[in-house]
Amino acid sequence: MKDKLMNALLQVAGVMQNERHFAAIKNGFTTLLPIIIVGSFCTLMSNIVCNTTPGYFSLANAPGMSWLGNLKPMFDSANWGTMNFLAIGAVIMIAIELGETYNITDKALPLVALGSYISLCAFTATATVTHEASGEVLTATVSNVLQNKFLNAQGLFVGMISALVSTEIYCRLVNSGKLEIKMPESVPSNVARSFSILLPSAVTILIVSGFGLLFEKVTGMKLFDAIVTFIQTPLKGILTGPVGYIVLIWVTTLLWFFGIHGTQATKAIYEAVFLQAFAENEAAYMAGATGSAIPNIINTPFMSCFSTITGAGITGGLLFAILFFSKRDDYKTIAKLEIPCAIFNINEPFVFGLPIVMNPLLGIPFMIAPAVSGTFAYIMTQIGFCGRMVVNAPWTTPPILMAFLSSGGSIGAAITQAICIFLSFLVYVPFVIAANNQKVEE
Repeated sequence: MKDKLMNALLQVAGVMQNERHFAAIKNGFTTLLPIIIVGSFCTLMSNIVCNTTPGYFSLANAPGMSWLGNLKPMFDSANWGTMNFLAIGAVIMIAIELGETYNITDKALPLVALGSYISLCAFTATATVTHEASGEVLTATVSNVLQNKFLNAQGLFVGMISALVSTEIYCRLVNSGKLEIKMPESVPSNVARSFSILLPSAVTILIVSGFGLLFEKVTGMKLFDAIVTFIQTPLKGILTGPVGYIVLIWVTTLLWFFGIHGTQATKAIYEAVFLQAFAENEAAYMAGATGSAIPNIINTPFMSCFSTITGAGITGGLLFAILFFSKRDDYKTIAKLEIPCAIFNINEPFVFGLPIVMNPLLGIPFMIAPAVSGTFAYIMTQIGFCGRMVVNAPWTTPPILMAFLSSGGSIGAAITQAICIFLSFLVYVPFVIAANNQKVEE
């Protein structure tokens, strides 16, 4: 029974890690990471360095530094140009990644996927304004526009699905060759290729657009709104809630225990949801919101700061436990090698060196520590001691500094992160002491 359960788990994890659609989503979001970091950096600079609002914690409010306020529009514009187009970037990159698995590298493919996605969006927006003098509420409908929700992180989930579906249709049509328009050999190759993919491009966009129209006629609801309402929003509620989040973290560490990169294996499931939650926080922070006015506790940087700090399983706690309590020379030797890696949140020397993989004695605290840390950080954020995460600092940012930057300068967040590492230390200590009695096998 135990072997069957293990084999089933490994098969599911293998599918999640290697199946082409999951891999395309994972790789697509990974490619977007530099853009997200640039947007986050601009958020940090705009608010911590260039904000001249009286009483605001900013370098621009220091004596003689008000000139920094002149740079704020530059960082605001760069932030808008990156964070407000995440859905567009995701559609393009996921289409490219999935297309490559079918040996399709046409430059037209991401544009076909983008056109398919845009065809599912509404092109009108309703604006409501109140007349200052009369107090009359006026409503106007604007045509030929795209609302932010279709472009930014709110559209990530629909964009992800649309990119996968449209790319599947396009690649199958192109590889079948049935809709290819063949041109004479005298025609330049680039022109001939444009005609050969003309019909597959048209059919792909029309299929997606036609399905969107049919869905709206039958249900009276835009397909985009239906997916957001009935799939994306409930999934976000589950994964960004404390229970769902702890289950997710437990699954990732369980996969690590079996030697599978759990964070990457589950990334396709949580990344769009966590990025949306982060983008909502970042937008609120840019608008001047603070404390509980920032909507989400759990998001992408929350996971980096409080569940994978010093590496999956928060093995920084294991490092300290070994240095203080281990009597095993092999553990201490590997721990010394891990020190520079842990500073940048890398823990492969521990995972595969001690090892933690397939080692129940260390695997148990490896799965417990992130759950304890995440729960504690959630509570500290809920009561307002730890600032909410509004900046997506690079995952290699050293501990303490990472939480400080990710929270927009919250000292409470830095303290909370330090306590989380200490809590993981307490979790690991009994198991490290127990390991002293294990026979070292050569």
